[in-house]
Amino acid sequence: MKLLAISDVYIPAEFMPRGFAPLAELGVEVEVRRWEHPTLVDLQQANLAIEQGGPDAVPLPAHVTEGVDAFDIICVQFAPLGSRLIEAAAALKVVGVLRGGTENVAVDVATRRGISVLNTPGRNARAVAECALGLILSEVRNIARGHAALKAGRWTRDFPNRDTIPELNEKTVGLVGYGAVARLLAGYLRAMGSRVIAYDPFVSGDTAPAQMVDLETLMRESDVVSVHARLTAETQHLVSERLLRLMKPTAVLINTARSGLVDEPALIRVLQERRIMGAALDVFDVEPLPPDHPLVHLDNVTIVPHIGGSSLDAFRGSPKLMAGHLRRMLLGQGPLPVVNGIPPPLRAV
Repeated sequence: MKLLAISDVYIPAEFMPRGFAPLAELGVEVEVRRWEHPTLVDLQQANLAIEQGGPDAVPLPAHVTEGVDAFDIICVQFAPLGSRLIEAAAALKVVGVLRGGTENVAVDVATRRGISVLNTPGRNARAVAECALGLILSEVRNIARGHAALKAGRWTRDFPNRDTIPELNEKTVGLVGYGAVARLLAGYLRAMGSRVIAYDPFVSGDTAPAQMVDLETLMRESDVVSVHARLTAETQHLVSERLLRLMKPTAVLINTARSGLVDEPALIRVLQERRIMGAALDVFDVEPLPPDHPLVHLDNVTIVPHIGGSSLDAFRGSPKLMAGHLRRMLLGQGPLPVVNGIPPPLRAV
């Protein structure tokens, strides 16, 4: 049984054989090929093209796809598996995506061919949750602004929120979406003494430490609103201008999920009007963020270049997590994170 692992800048080639090593005893032969880019920015540009144009928008080089018909399993993180490649992979039975999103895979074609697609949910949840907490603290306590001022030779405490700088203890933090990232963040916030509320219509069962509320209540009551939902056609601009204007004038908005969840032009307007106190953003409608973008020139935002999930531990751990899924698959065990409803047919010999 042959597995093709396609590395990228974020998961270097040397991480792949280490992560998939446990599969060797089940008869899986791993071959690693490199999808290379000069810089992280180049990879991010390719990712954006794939998100906007689909998995066929960016072709893989010939040295990556040569002899693809010989592989039973293909595992990728960001490398695109378009319709032509999946059609050409005659022996392919399983695709493993080393992250939660599968927009770089022609899932519809795989489904039509009876190929099971697995993802790696929660693989960078801790990295994103920690980044979200960092952005909350940076925005409300002016850490980034103070740093930038000192670097520019200015000692100042004259910040937009100078009269209302809070502590998180006993403040209300609202989480829009309550999946793996938000649940971790809720634990961190609870340890800091925050009251945590959340909105997620798809969650049931025990939601501690968060209290579930409707979205309007969350927007009205929260001192901090942090966005963690999945982006779908239904959640596009979930945080609309109307909802932004329900927020307290002293509240801040944090987004480490997807830019499309928030109406970015509306957010810019309410920030310009000082309708809310501030925002901290890791994601944007256009990436890289142009130097003349309005967000660059606002003094009541903290902005970082889409780094929320980019921890070494998250990237290094992804092949190992997928290897665990594949091992259970080969042993006929579950549960498995199948995203397209096709039960994986492969078993260890």
